[in-house]
Amino acid sequence: MNYRVARLNKRQRAMLDFAVKLTASPGSIEEGDRERLRRAGFSERDIWDIASIIGFFNMSNRVASATDMRPNAVYHGQAR
Repeated sequence: MNYRVARLNKRQRAMLDFAVKLTASPGSIEEGDRERLRRAGFSERDIWDIASIIGFFNMSNRVASATDMRPNAVYHGQAR
């Protein structure tokens, strides 16, 4: 539930720190944020993929919130 207390490697933590920052304050992303991902071992393609997934996740959640869309009972039954 809280990645900050999970046992993660440097690469995973860098990716999740970036995801949180891009989600919470997208206008504050700077070159230094991308550089931290590079130092953690991510390529330019990886960074593109990470940003794309974060962006899609955020967009779909915002649309679901705006329209009061709820997962169905089968989804909840899958213990996700």
